Amino acid sequence: MARSDIGPVPAEQDPRWPAVLRRDAAADGRFVYAVRTTGIYCRPSCPSRRAQPRNVTFYATGTEARAAGYRACERCTPDAASPAERSAAMVARACRMIEAAEEPPKLEALAAAAGVSPFYFHRQFKAVTGLTPKAYAAAERARRVRAGLGAAGSVTEAIYDAGFNSNSRFYETSNAVLGMTPSAYRQGGRDADIHFAIGECSLGSILVARSDKGVCAILLGDDPDALARDLQDRFPRANLIGGDAGFEALVAKVVGFVEAPGIGLDLPLDMRGTAFQQRVWQALRAIPAGETVSYAEVARRIGEPKAVRAVAQACGANTIAVAIPCHRVVRNDGALSGYRWGVERKRALIAKEAQA
Repeated sequence: MARSDIGPVPAEQDPRWPAVLRRDAAADGRFVYAVRTTGIYCRPSCPSRRAQPRNVTFYATGTEARAAGYRACERCTPDAASPAERSAAMVARACRMIEAAEEPPKLEALAAAAGVSPFYFHRQFKAVTGLTPKAYAAAERARRVRAGLGAAGSVTEAIYDAGFNSNSRFYETSNAVLGMTPSAYRQGGRDADIHFAIGECSLGSILVARSDKGVCAILLGDDPDALARDLQDRFPRANLIGGDAGFEALVAKVVGFVEAPGIGLDLPLDMRGTAFQQRVWQALRAIPAGETVSYAEVARRIGEPKAVRAVAQACGANTIAVAIPCHRVVRNDGALSGYRWGVERKRALIAKEAQA
């Protein structure tokens, strides 16, 4: 009988065994395990009685397990889409529905289209994207407004093109959407106050900037002046205010996290990006320190398994280093790919977190 398992390594020493012990749904789709005494194979999250490790063999796919003579478990149906995969697909369809709508769809309409209750839909949507349906719709509108402000003939035209029925409705939320008034955004952040300070860490120079909404940039580099120019290029007409003693403490907190990732970093963030980018960034923030995942895995987690290239682009568009940990995303083979602030910094961050 053909075998594709690891060989003589006991199951309890296999790195996949803890996922079986936890009945980890996040591991579904990555492998199956077969039980010699029953002749069946299961997904990692199978709720059936736990098998003895001496009777367990791991396979990459159900196809391999069947070729070895096992049959699929009728309880966990390992060859069907997992509950997590079904939820991700449901949410992906809802995201496309939101993005295509002229006005944000009601929660009830989204749930009805998915064939589930509003409560269940709301819970699953937030679990997959990190955002509520309302917040996701707001992020999509923000993207439209930002795009429109750069192309439309007037601010009013951009507001209506984004789906707002009136100027007043938009201006009530404009600061939350853009971090400033639309005119100021269009004019490179005119009159917006952005506090910043530059410090030093083991990775080189580090710039931390904060708007009224939260941290809007954490930049890494070798040249402090270049970091300051980078921030100025992003907001050419904003009021860039050098940090006072209180702000220096914020920079010290970020530096402390870089040097000792185990302490954690909980800061309000001003994440400015498209709805898709925000979904990716939320998924990145859910990756624990000390772990890495592939771009393909991130795409799967947000319900867009074919959007691997778009996920990589969203990682590259991230301007809030370490707090949005795009350094924890690697290629499928585990190799380090490009990093906005240099592959060596990415390697150093991963190494520090592995030791934390």
